[in-house]
Parts: sequence; structure tokens; C-alpha cells
Amino acid sequence: MTAPAVLAEPRIRRGPVRPTERALAPDLARGAMLLFIALANSAGYFLASAPGVETDPRGFERFYNFFMVEFIHARAFPLFAIMFGYGLVQLARRQAEAGATPGQVRRVLLRRNAWLFVFGIAHGVLLYSGDFLGAYGLIGIAFTLLLLQRTDKVHRFAPWYLVVGGLYVLVLAGLLAAGFQAGDAAIPVSPFNSVEAGTYLASVGERLAEWPVHTATLLPMILMVWVGAWAGRRRFLEEPERHLPLLRWTAFGGLAVAVAAGLPMALLSGGFLHVDEGTAAAMKLLYETSGFFGGIGYAAVFGLLAHVLTRRPAGVIVTAVSALGQRSLSGYLLQSVAWLVLATPFLLGLDERVGSPLLVSQACALAVWALSVRAAYLAHRRGYRGPAETLLRRLAYGRKR
Repeated sequence: MTAPAVLAEPRIRRGPVRPTERALAPDLARGAMLLFIALANSAGYFLASAPGVETDPRGFERFYNFFMVEFIHARAFPLFAIMFGYGLVQLARRQAEAGATPGQVRRVLLRRNAWLFVFGIAHGVLLYSGDFLGAYGLIGIAFTLLLLQRTDKVHRFAPWYLVVGGLYVLVLAGLLAAGFQAGDAAIPVSPFNSVEAGTYLASVGERLAEWPVHTATLLPMILMVWVGAWAGRRRFLEEPERHLPLLRWTAFGGLAVAVAAGLPMALLSGGFLHVDEGTAAAMKLLYETSGFFGGIGYAAVFGLLAHVLTRRPAGVIVTAVSALGQRSLSGYLLQSVAWLVLATPFLLGLDERVGSPLLVSQACALAVWALSVRAAYLAHRRGYRGPAETLLRRLAYGRKR
């Protein structure tokens, strides 16, 4: 399950905005990664499982399962944890540049994250129990109180999470190799009961039980958020030209680790490898743990892409995707409404009416994302924020801004 980094506070202006006029990479990353979110969450909704993979793949589904595990599932959500931390620093810096005192900055962030937690409760119970907003709100509150305004002496410890995580991945890979056993275990997935409920009220009841558990499991992501904040303090994505060697190494190294560590699970999910239950569980743990490296790799890729794009006039596509990134909260909530309508049995129930729920879910994901890009571009042209962003700002600031 994945979700966007929604805390960035973009300045919305009327008319086209060239990439050289503001930092492109954070907005572009959020907008493009909403496509990853759509692919992952729609698959989970249509297949009623997490991760959303076909447990009995046939034909092209085998290769698509492989692709999703290698590049999407458990790889996209760490990026948004990183971007959430990056956004916390961006917002705090913007408030300080506007003349706010450290105490005022802290109060703004606390109110905003408290309301984000409320958004998460509503979203998780009414639409989608795989919600990340509630966890983001709690993490944002804790981070603001404990870490945000600390000195560089404290924040320099954040990158050591990469070292610890890398060692853990190596240990898991060694244990997997040592205990590898062939067999006929099923692809390890967790059931998504609320999606299969026969009525909307029944689905709400299921989500009331699912959402708190899911949110609690996400709280350790504060370490990923801390890494994002460390990067934000150094403006890695806003000033990529100053960090090109590091961004290149991070993009290559992060994605290489994620792909290599995810390969066993990808082969298993595609039906190209057959193992016993213990080995399958170890493969899943390895692929999930290595996802953070995929997240930092993707973040670096978008920093490099922004460096290239800012050297030429912005095209419509780049502007539109960046506009969606500025309205990522609205885009994310729109997706949850779409999956509820398209996949649940008490509404359209497309998962029961098609030959391949996995592939149909991906077609729906592309269509919904493209629609949200189009809507964001039209809002950008008119200088409008997204509706969810507007509501969150009014609640957080107590007045229209």
C-alpha cells in the first residue's frame, strides 16, 4: 500500500510556470509517483490482497507480477516517506523565510499534521484501510517535536540508517541462501477483507478493524522520513546541480540493491521459482526490507531528471505532472474513490466481470492517473489549489491563505 508525501506547500501561481522558477524535482517526483501508487493500490483493491499480485498467474500475468514486485510494490511507498520528510523541511523553511519564529513554525506543523491524522482516519475508515495519511500525521507530529529543529550534529546520524538497512539486507540474503528449500508454497500475500465486503456498511466495519493495525505498522517509517528531512536540509532535489555525483551513485546503488534483493520474490510471484513456505516468507521479508533502497534510488532519479529538464523550457507533460505533484493529496484521495467505485462488489465490481483482474486494474490505474494529471493541469492554469489542499490549509492556519 502506498501513499503520497502531502506536506509540501507549493506556491500556486496563475499561468504556466517554467521549471527554473521553482524547484522541479519534488513536485515532479510526487506527481509521477502517484502513478506508482495507482498501479499498486488498484492491484491490491482488485485482487483483495497485499501486495496486489495474481496468486495464480497465467501468461502475461506472470511477467507483470514479476515487474510489479521488482519495481512497484514496497518500492514506491518508501519514496513518499522520504518526500514527506523533505516536505516537512520545505514547509518549515518557507515559514521561517516569511518571518515566522521557531515557535510559530512548530505550531503550524503540529496543527497541520494533527489535521492530516484526522484526514487519515476519515480516509482509512470511509474509503481505503491501506491509508498512509494517518501514519504520516502521527510521524509528522513526533518528528516536529523531536527532530525538526535540531542542529546538523543530530541530523548527520540520519544517513546511517542506510548503513544499518544495508547490513540487514545482507544478513537476510545470507539467511535466505542458507535456508533455501524447493517446494510448492503459494505466493505469500495478506488478505484485504474490506474490499470483499458485500455492502458499503460492511466494508466500513472491516476498515474500522484494518486501519488502526495498518497505521501502527507504519510508524517505524519515521526513520525513512528522517532521511528525507536530512536530504531536504541539504536541498538535494531543489539544487541537483550541486549534488550530481551523489545523486548518480544513489540512483544506481539504491535501485540495484532493490532489484537484486527483490529478485527472489519477483521470480516466485511470476511462477518462475518454486519454494517451501519458510523460504517464501524469507523472500517476502527480503523484498520488503530492501524497498527503502528503491525509494532513495527513485528520489535520486527524479533529482537527475529535474536537472535535465530545467535546462530547457517546460513542456506540457512535465508541467502537468508537476501540477499533480503540487496537488498530491487531492490526487491520492481521488484514486481511493475510484477504486471503491470500480472494484467493490456492491458498486461496479469489475474484478468479478473480467478475465484478468490484475491487468484490468492496471488499465484503470493508468486511466485514473491520466485523468488526475489533466485535472491538475487545468487547476494549475487557473491558479487553483486542489480541494483537499485548500481544506487542509484552512484547518491548519485557521484562516484563508
